[in-house]
Amino acid sequence: MGMATHAAGTISAEELLRIPDDSLRRELIAGVLRVMSPAGAEHGRVAMTAGRLLGTHVHEAGLGVTFGAETGFILSRDPDTVRAPDAAFITHAHVEAIGRTAKYWPQAPDFAVEVVSPDDSRREVESKALDWLRGGTAAVLVLDPPTCTATVYRSPDQITHYGADDEIDLRDAVPGWRVAAADLFD
Repeated sequence: MGMATHAAGTISAEELLRIPDDSLRRELIAGVLRVMSPAGAEHGRVAMTAGRLLGTHVHEAGLGVTFGAETGFILSRDPDTVRAPDAAFITHAHVEAIGRTAKYWPQAPDFAVEVVSPDDSRREVESKALDWLRGGTAAVLVLDPPTCTATVYRSPDQITHYGADDEIDLRDAVPGWRVAAADLFD
């Protein structure tokens, strides 16, 4: 088996997967390892609520598969980018095309949810949402717990902001799913 070659100081998705579990959260951005702080309680609560609402809808409608926080998705190769959303959805068609894997999912999910952490800058959050879109994700739902607001990214030019009293229509990414913004922060 040949040695992988990459730019100096970068690693591959496969090398990231082989790092021993030391309870640190990691992502790989263009081959560069990024270690992240554990999520705070409010972040975890909102992520679980969004994941539960998404998962219930996907299951009841028979749409595909949902994934929990910290599941790695390969968004690009050479250099590799592996990101982990707070929740994700993949259609049955995409699941059937790839099958089950214990490794990182080899492509972007159809839909991703990101919850803003207190130490996230607006630029970091937007960069992550745009990475998902470049990878092939149809829509990214970004939730901001302190303000109880949501932002949906569908393209770099199609970004929609929602307040707590708004209904979010995500049917283009998750068939049939419309959700009250307030319910995501309950």
